[in-house]
Amino acid sequence: MAAPRERSNYFVREIEKNDGSLLSVSQCFVGDVGCVVWDAAIVLAKYLETKQFYDPSSGVNLWAGRRVVELGAGTGVVGLMAATLGAHVNVTDLEDLQTLLKVNIQDNQTLISCGSITAKVLKWGEDVSGFLPPPNYILMADCIYYEQSIIPLVKTLKLLSGPETCIICCYEQRTEGINPKVENQFFELLQQSFTCEEIPSSKQDCKFSSPDIHILHVRKKVGL
Repeated sequence: MAAPRERSNYFVREIEKNDGSLLSVSQCFVGDVGCVVWDAAIVLAKYLETKQFYDPSSGVNLWAGRRVVELGAGTGVVGLMAATLGAHVNVTDLEDLQTLLKVNIQDNQTLISCGSITAKVLKWGEDVSGFLPPPNYILMADCIYYEQSIIPLVKTLKLLSGPETCIICCYEQRTEGINPKVENQFFELLQQSFTCEEIPSSKQDCKFSSPDIHILHVRKKVGL
């Protein structure tokens, strides 16, 4: 059960799934960047529902029974979407976001039947043994913004992923301040150990996509 909380501390955003049901995502009026739903998280969440992954009419469901870890989950909307599609998900973030994650898990539990979802603390660059063996998928939305977090984030991706793990990275490209430098540093470091494939907009959700928001499939290079 989520910890008791004052409803006045939160405001809710609803995300409509393709089947018409609604994810109810609480956000904080006051807090850090992880306390609100960012556009990249919505784009990624809706991408998980595209027919290449999930098409009930033809019996396709690549999420059913899959083990998923979301990094920098914030409100947990991406991991929640995966869980409603049948995945077994660990949504991870720092200690101060655990209450918000548990609130959103509790509020959306009725939408999760075949899958499951659990909130856990994971600090990038530290021990990942509690999440092994490597998951089938690692999900991350808008995790590339702090220069000091780049090296720990890539270290976590290397420790957590196996040869069969698909990392789905979604980020909004920002042109102000230090953002371009941070993005360049991240991808330079990432590509030392991983390959990256950008997903064209034609394979994304037709309504929830943007030229400024990129989705990549990232895989560990053979032999690493």
